[in-house]
Amino acid sequence: MDPAALEPADLAGAVAVLDAARAVDSPHRLPETVTSLTGRLRHGWDGDPAAMAVARDAAGRVVGVLELELPRWDNRHFGYVDVTVDPLRRREGLGRELFEAGTAQVVADGRTVVATGGYESPASTAFAKALGLDRAAEEVERRQELLTLDGAALSAVAEQARRESSGYELVRLPAWTPASLLPEVARLTSAINDAPTDDLDIEDEVYDGPRIRAFEAARVAQGHRLYRLAARERSSGALVGQTVVGVDGERPGFAAQLDTSVQREHRGHRLGVLLKLGMLTWLQEREPQLRVLDTWNAASNDHMIAVNEALGYRVVGRAVLWQRHL
Repeated sequence: MDPAALEPADLAGAVAVLDAARAVDSPHRLPETVTSLTGRLRHGWDGDPAAMAVARDAAGRVVGVLELELPRWDNRHFGYVDVTVDPLRRREGLGRELFEAGTAQVVADGRTVVATGGYESPASTAFAKALGLDRAAEEVERRQELLTLDGAALSAVAEQARRESSGYELVRLPAWTPASLLPEVARLTSAINDAPTDDLDIEDEVYDGPRIRAFEAARVAQGHRLYRLAARERSSGALVGQTVVGVDGERPGFAAQLDTSVQREHRGHRLGVLLKLGMLTWLQEREPQLRVLDTWNAASNDHMIAVNEALGYRVVGRAVLWQRHL
């Protein structure tokens, strides 16, 4: 599929297959739309979009979707292959065929590791093992239902966080970061590299001003409203932590937690809690229609999981990442 000249039939077929699979594998998630898929194909997460191909049956109906990520900002040894097969056409060998086609592209690009992932289930585990992949990491998806939060519990958590973080204050940053702040925001974002990656063979992600700008441009192009809240040390004036949320412009009741991280030397002051609570206040002011806020964490990230559970998040899904060295 050519992102610059997408065929309507390809888009329609891909969206239909992705949604049919979602209804079976992860019904809690939002469905893909033609608009959202077009945005992903043209802009990706941060200006480095995945390639996509569709597989058709003899009648011309799309029955499978292949997505291929070959990172360019960093991790140039790594390739990610995502395969989605119409639930009505599973167990016919199409998934293996698509995965092998994607792996061939990973090899052709000189990569040495191929990975895939999906919501945990006996079927997905069997598929990964049949392809010779090893379990590398587990991630957990949690959801905060904003209209039914326990206000009293949050107030108690907030009071403790304020006591322990008195040397810091919260700063609301523009969605389009001023050029003068791009290096500092890139430095903040790099703190996410401290999050556990378990056995996944990946290197630290590299952030700089151009990558932050590409991320923001991708969000704008996909119709997402971005909110970035930073923690600032009062004594030095330095930004030391941040939390970032994107609100879906097409489906404005839903938002995603895109990042929460604190620089290592400033941890232990409940800044993660302070940031997330400050973001909730901001969202209540600016996005009162918001109902759901989703986040992902490594299953081994005990600290952030404890923060999220204190704020009323509940588990809605578990995903496993698999890899194979080529």
